[in-house]
Amino acid sequence: MSKSDTNVLPTTVRTMGLRENDEELMVRAAWLYHVGGFNQEETAAQLGLTRARVNRLLSEAREQGLVTISVDHELVGMLPVEDRIREHFGLDFCRATPAFGLGAAPAAGEAFSEARSRISIRAVGLASANFLRAKLAAMDAPTIGVGWGRTIEQMGLQLGSVRARKARFISLMGSLTANSSSNPFEVVQALARRTGAEGYVLPVPFIADTVADKEVFLSQRPVSRALAIARSASLCMISVGELTEAALLRRQGMLSRNDLESLRAAGAVGDTNGIFFDNSGRPVDHELNSRTLAVPFETLRELPVVLMVGGIEKIAAAAALLQSGIVNGLIIDGDTALALGDRIAAAEDRLPNDPRS
Repeated sequence: MSKSDTNVLPTTVRTMGLRENDEELMVRAAWLYHVGGFNQEETAAQLGLTRARVNRLLSEAREQGLVTISVDHELVGMLPVEDRIREHFGLDFCRATPAFGLGAAPAAGEAFSEARSRISIRAVGLASANFLRAKLAAMDAPTIGVGWGRTIEQMGLQLGSVRARKARFISLMGSLTANSSSNPFEVVQALARRTGAEGYVLPVPFIADTVADKEVFLSQRPVSRALAIARSASLCMISVGELTEAALLRRQGMLSRNDLESLRAAGAVGDTNGIFFDNSGRPVDHELNSRTLAVPFETLRELPVVLMVGGIEKIAAAAALLQSGIVNGLIIDGDTALALGDRIAAAEDRLPNDPRS
């Protein structure tokens, strides 16, 4: 992270350490340094401490075993908001990373937004890697369905050396997309390489040119075999995208500006695996959805699905997808979790009084 990125971070982050005890400071310093990618000088600036104090906190964190493969974040106090989110959406679990205090930054600018997004994605990637590592160790010959995007890419990058030779990774969507490290093909291959597992992809485009083309693709035996593997998944790890000019689909040229506008006109607020959905988490009636080659919501609803959310800009899309009925568990960055908790509280306050009370 450059000094220019550091300068756009809000004053509340820089001074928050002055009000916290040493254990909380130790956790925050460890997260900023090891996960957020700040150096010691930048970490000190964010916490309002001297560099020497940060150095001591990091050393104590290592000595106490707080920093091993991951950063223990139980001291950050996210349990109440995790419980609120879990209960509201009927989830099996919700895991939030520590909050960095980067959520509320009015008119922060593009540099701050990008820095905040990068930190959130790395944090969720690490938490998800820890979750997946435990699942791979606990399950015999699991099949893991995966989506795509920067958050899932980070999960793979931070998975470390895990041996799971009996496991299979399968893409949940067409894998012949833009050439980037976060596309479905590269994500599956990276996970397979890191674990010694087998990797399978849907050998078709992300979005077919026509509905007729989609039907031809689906009739091919390699595609039907890959879909059969996906339908047998022991666990699915997916992410969510927002419908803005900054969205990954838009940045990689997979959606045009006209596509974006017509999707919004149809009521879409976000996508997962290229399936566009509305405020209630229902796929919208749009021709792009009819051409998308991906495991449908009806299938995902029958599988264990964990949603990964990294970045407060995705809060509206995430809140909608959590209402869809396809999500069983949530891994989310702390700032977005707090904002989502506030949305839930505001919605509950607007509910009319129960006439039975």
